[in-house]
Amino acid sequence: MSDLDLSFNPLQGKIPEEIGNLHHLKTLYLQYNRLTGIIPLTIFNISTLEHLGFTGNNLSGNLPVDICHGLPRLKGLYLSSNELDGEIPSNISECSQLQLLSLSVNKFRGSIPSEIGSIRTLQILYLGSNDLSGAIPRELGNLENLGRLGMGENFLTGSIPASIFNISSLQYINVSQCNLSGTLPANICSNCSQLENVYLHVNELISVLDNQLSGSLDLLVLGYELPNLEVLDLSNNNFHGGIPNSFANSSKLTGINLAYNNFISESPELSFIISFTKCRYLMKLAFVDNPLNGILPVSVGNLSTSLQYLYGYNCDLWGSIPKEIGNLSSVIILSLYGNQLTGSIPTSVVDLQKLQGLDLSRNKISGSIPDTLCEHHNLNTLLFAQNLITGAIPDCIGNITTLRSLYIDANRLTSSIPASLWLQNNLLKLNLSSNFLSGSLPQEIGNLKVVILIDLSVNRFSGSIPSTIGRLQSLIDLSLSNNTLQGSIPESMGKLMSMERLDLSYNNLSGNIPKSFEALRYLTYLDVSFNDLSGEVPTGGRFKNFSSQSFMSNEGLCGDPIYGLPPCETTGPKRRKLMLRVVFSLLGIIVSITIAMALVYAVGRYRRKNLVENTTDFAPHTTLSRVSYYELMQATQGYSENHLLGSGSFGSVYRGTLNDGTDVAVKVFDLQNQNAFKSFDVECEVLRNLRHRNLCKVISTCSNQDFKALVLEYMSNGSLEKWLYSDDCLLDILQRINIMIAVACALEYLHYGYSTYIVHCDLKPSNVLLDEDMVAHLSDFGIAKLLGEGESNAHTITIGTLGYIAPEYGLEGSVSIRCDVYSYSIMLMEVFTRRKPSSEIFSGELSLRSWIIDSMPNAITRIVDSNLLAPKEEDYTEKLKCLSSVMELTLNCSMESANERVNMKDVVVALKKIRFQLLT
Repeated sequence: MSDLDLSFNPLQGKIPEEIGNLHHLKTLYLQYNRLTGIIPLTIFNISTLEHLGFTGNNLSGNLPVDICHGLPRLKGLYLSSNELDGEIPSNISECSQLQLLSLSVNKFRGSIPSEIGSIRTLQILYLGSNDLSGAIPRELGNLENLGRLGMGENFLTGSIPASIFNISSLQYINVSQCNLSGTLPANICSNCSQLENVYLHVNELISVLDNQLSGSLDLLVLGYELPNLEVLDLSNNNFHGGIPNSFANSSKLTGINLAYNNFISESPELSFIISFTKCRYLMKLAFVDNPLNGILPVSVGNLSTSLQYLYGYNCDLWGSIPKEIGNLSSVIILSLYGNQLTGSIPTSVVDLQKLQGLDLSRNKISGSIPDTLCEHHNLNTLLFAQNLITGAIPDCIGNITTLRSLYIDANRLTSSIPASLWLQNNLLKLNLSSNFLSGSLPQEIGNLKVVILIDLSVNRFSGSIPSTIGRLQSLIDLSLSNNTLQGSIPESMGKLMSMERLDLSYNNLSGNIPKSFEALRYLTYLDVSFNDLSGEVPTGGRFKNFSSQSFMSNEGLCGDPIYGLPPCETTGPKRRKLMLRVVFSLLGIIVSITIAMALVYAVGRYRRKNLVENTTDFAPHTTLSRVSYYELMQATQGYSENHLLGSGSFGSVYRGTLNDGTDVAVKVFDLQNQNAFKSFDVECEVLRNLRHRNLCKVISTCSNQDFKALVLEYMSNGSLEKWLYSDDCLLDILQRINIMIAVACALEYLHYGYSTYIVHCDLKPSNVLLDEDMVAHLSDFGIAKLLGEGESNAHTITIGTLGYIAPEYGLEGSVSIRCDVYSYSIMLMEVFTRRKPSSEIFSGELSLRSWIIDSMPNAITRIVDSNLLAPKEEDYTEKLKCLSSVMELTLNCSMESANERVNMKDVVVALKKIRFQLLT
């Protein structure tokens, strides 16, 4: 064997030393796996080895001091993206035939060995993202064949040696984020005309100024001597003087970043922009945070039609925005905030049909917002804050269905908020504060299902706060202060479980502070001061963290002295009347509950009878009990690592044994993660109401202020992911079909077997657990969504695992049961191909789905797991037909349009047919 390539497999554990016995090996690639431990020294004694690659693992330890002693023929050493440390061996120069050396993204420390400069065959040198220190060796300039040099993100000092810029073959150089200082060499690039990509950003480099040119002499020369330049990044340095027009001499230039320097403009019209109009392939131009003190020339409209990103914020620009800017038909992001721009927003922005982000904040722009903005179909960020804009918000604002962030605060807007704005189902952030807007807040505010910020403060809104505001379950920050709102604070606001900041100050609100606010466990800021509120201030929940500043100037409020309020009345006629009212209310509640329980018992008995007669899918109903924290500590031996089953975003899962001998899985939530509270609540809400044989069953719970855990049924065979990617486990076709039928049945129940739709939102093999009989159980409902009565979809922030997320969920935050169908289809593809959707082989236009489409129907054997088919087995043809049917089903479940996907009922039927064909 001369070549061994096991890259892009989920290999785990340590590299066996026995590999060193493969004495005739020329190529050894174990890249992008999950290997740990050190690299066996025996490998460095395979004298025939020419290419050695361990990129993308978790290997640790040092490289051997005599690394090249046993590798005289080594041409390529690929060790990047590991945990290797120690110093880079100086005698690596003994690898005299080395052409590629990649050690980036590790923990190497010490200096860069100057001896590397003697490896004259070296063509690629990557040392970036380490902890290297000291100066860049000038000996690297001896690498006459070097084409690519990457040393960025280290702790280097000193200047860039002039010798490096004498390497005539150099095409790529990256020394960014290295603390380098000094000037660029005076004769920079006189010999390196092949340079295409230059990254010098985030250093302390300065210019060589020429008094006659009032510009940067070194940069001027740089522009003239790089005819092949494609990308130049000089940002975050101390360059002074004018921006040389010579940068535009390269006809191949695609991106230039001059941000965060001290460049000036040598004329009021930014002449460098005029020069860049010659660069027909320019895609990105950034000159932000420079004291340019000039105007945008009309010629900005003559920049390349390929331009996608134009950043010119914080540059002391003045004058108006030329209407010719509408010629930039490919622009995606246009950011000019923090200048002194005047005039109105040009109506020609309608021609920027690919525009996704427009930021003109903190200028002096006047006039009204043009209606033409509503014609954009890709716009998701619109920022006009802190200007002099007048008039009304366009009535057509609701036509921009992709809008996610809208900031028009601190302007001079009048009139009311158009009704169409409340139809923006995808809107995440809305800030209209500090204007002259008036009118009332409509009930339709409850339509903004995914919004996380609403700031309508310092306006002239009147009327009451709509009760529908309680529907905004994702809302984190709400400010309605400094208006003339009246009426009571809606009790429904206590349902805003994500709320962190709430400001209702300086209004005319009356009534009590709702007791329901005690349930807002994430609330860190509350201000209801300067209203007409009365009654007792709640003391539970987060209220103990608030001060008197939150409640001042509400004469009717009473409560704890820590709030600076008078104590509430506890005796007298009013108190007695209140007590009587409470007693009668409690009696009424008790009677109502008794009647309700009787009805529930009767209905439940009737339903259970029907379930026993008509289905076998449901497990017997069990009542959740609670176990103590100390019992769980004992069960898991103090949450020992030996009992750890796995970890996730919201916590860890441990195996435990309860006092009665029951083996359980204990899911402990990490309460340092604020979202863990929500995840615990969601899982409890879902699992306490659902019973199905293919859902992971909750045995008990343990919950207090500082600890939350679910006690789950223990699944002795672990996760489906373990069985797919472990060499010790193997699933045949029938087992895989049975598992996926079980998951499909669970989803069918979630989607159609309960009073409301339940969307799991995170389907993937690690969330499918297998019991001792290899029966599958769907688990982890931490981000599940319960759709309300009559709701077929909802909008929320996208949370889930990349690769499995449905397009409409990822792009728009739209959640429906069809999202689960899509995720299920990706998992079904993965189960039968043994390829993760996040695999490195899938990039650009190629995805797991398109890979399958390209192979259907004639090349099915190329994509399915090789463990499932052996050409000489008797039932080869039958298996091949079944696998083809499975792949066809996956494609029908993963259609781009949600409405075109089959539902889970049909999936269950289809898979059972496939299983029947396989067994007959």
